[in-house]
Amino acid sequence: MDHYISVIIPNHNGEGTIRQCLESAFSSQYDGFEVVVVDDGSTDGSVETIKKFPCKLIRLPERSGASMARNTGAQNSTGDILFFLDSDCVINEDTLGKINSAFNDTCLCVTARGQGGNNVIIGGTYSIAPYDKGFFNTFQSVFINYSETKKADNPDYIASHAMAIDAEAFRTSGGFNEDFLPIIEDVEFSHRLKKSGYRLIVIPGIEVGHIFNFSFVRSLGNAFRKSMYWTMYSLKNRDIFSDSGTASVELKINVFTYFLMLLLIVSWGISKQPVFLSLIPVTALANILLNRKLLIAYYRAKGMLFAFLSSIYYLFVYPVPVGLGAVAGMAGYLIKLKTQRH
Repeated sequence: MDHYISVIIPNHNGEGTIRQCLESAFSSQYDGFEVVVVDDGSTDGSVETIKKFPCKLIRLPERSGASMARNTGAQNSTGDILFFLDSDCVINEDTLGKINSAFNDTCLCVTARGQGGNNVIIGGTYSIAPYDKGFFNTFQSVFINYSETKKADNPDYIASHAMAIDAEAFRTSGGFNEDFLPIIEDVEFSHRLKKSGYRLIVIPGIEVGHIFNFSFVRSLGNAFRKSMYWTMYSLKNRDIFSDSGTASVELKINVFTYFLMLLLIVSWGISKQPVFLSLIPVTALANILLNRKLLIAYYRAKGMLFAFLSSIYYLFVYPVPVGLGAVAGMAGYLIKLKTQRH
């Protein structure tokens, strides 16, 4: 059975990426699909670019957030399968075909409640090689690919950069929470549906190439921002220590051991006790062992030199913005909690 797939793309000031995104969608080898783009109050030239493609364009009068844009796209779609795609992502020619095959696979579409494929959410992930080359882009793409596929049969969430769901099931669910944080609304959506009996599955072969355009500063800023909002959500959801995709146990251990080693250095500087220095290599080695699968993924992606540089960045630089973001997230959560109580 060939499903009719609605590709839903929220766009806000995506002038630099929306052309590549739409070109990839309309290069699909799969015939039964439509593209619905919801412009979320853009002020750049992206709308003019979108108008050059044979897609359905819906314009929101003002910026309302990705959740409302996706929900609006779903409400104005005609497909029986919805495929959510970000405006800075590109799909492969066979991506939609793989989604169709996945929903026809009866083994995949048996849920915890024993019902049919309308109660399954199928996800893809970033390709190992990003759309745009460069160290920080590849570092991030490998990190996300590894994190989102290591528990493919039972992931904690499905990311909205490549999320496919039965259209009727989506509408019944109430869609994405429009009164939520600026990001990770897909995590909240996945958790909510998982609790109500939906099965989540990641199919590694469903890949999208992400256009990162990361520099050193942008990479650090992205890590800080995601850590901050994820911490705020996790504290409220009481799953701060869970192994949740890119908010993985490995990353949390990496951040903890980094600041533990800083504490050991400070303790040695104050006390001059050699025991503090002796604990540093032991702590570092334990961290490497616990994160070895990710470090191996970097090696498999681009060889020894890239793995070495990625390991240095991940182990000794990346924990700083993630840790600071977590502290900011805790502060934001406590401030909001105090405000609500008053």
